[in-house]
Amino acid sequence: MIWPISTDKYMAFLAIMTAMAMMPGPAVLFAIAAGMKRGPRGAILATLGMNLAALVWFIGSALGLVVVASTAPWIFKIAGWLGVLYIAWLGIDALRGAFKKHVAAPRALKEPGISVFRDGFIVQVTNPKALLFFTAVLPPFVELNHPVWPQMGAFAIGLFCLDGFFMTSYGMLGAAFAHKMNEPAFRRGFGILVGTILLLVAAMMTQRL
Repeated sequence: MIWPISTDKYMAFLAIMTAMAMMPGPAVLFAIAAGMKRGPRGAILATLGMNLAALVWFIGSALGLVVVASTAPWIFKIAGWLGVLYIAWLGIDALRGAFKKHVAAPRALKEPGISVFRDGFIVQVTNPKALLFFTAVLPPFVELNHPVWPQMGAFAIGLFCLDGFFMTSYGMLGAAFAHKMNEPAFRRGFGILVGTILLLVAAMMTQRL
């Protein structure tokens, strides 16, 4: 079986996915909350729910990409630059957050609802970061001269593995991680690390447009 994406492009995608999966956001906070309140089982169920939502996004994106690829390929160029700007903004925002003096308790750190799997799905399917990822970050990595569906399958495998690993890890660490995120020194170092990675990723993306 021939891998449907060039190796260098797929490695760049995995680098971006790693950085985005590490970055605190609605999905990460929900995973932490699930681990804090429901234990390892809650963390796993929350991750499965969020991955199901990602699968829905992948299917919708693939259907849209098939149409766009055949009618207006220039849209991918615009989407690519939007993705660069978004990734750079996330990096800058992470660096800014790292140096804030006072940190409010994350609103998402509260007990999940009756069904943690259902809530995980809702969190991710309505996550603004997921919307921007599938509309701005992913399209530049799709090679228009090759079938779209096999490529989306390969991207999905990478996303599920990385996102699943980080979401489950955050959930398993749960209470300890949430507590340490309120410690200025730890939060500052974590924010600097994530922000720097995202800015480097944005620079890498410009070379592929």
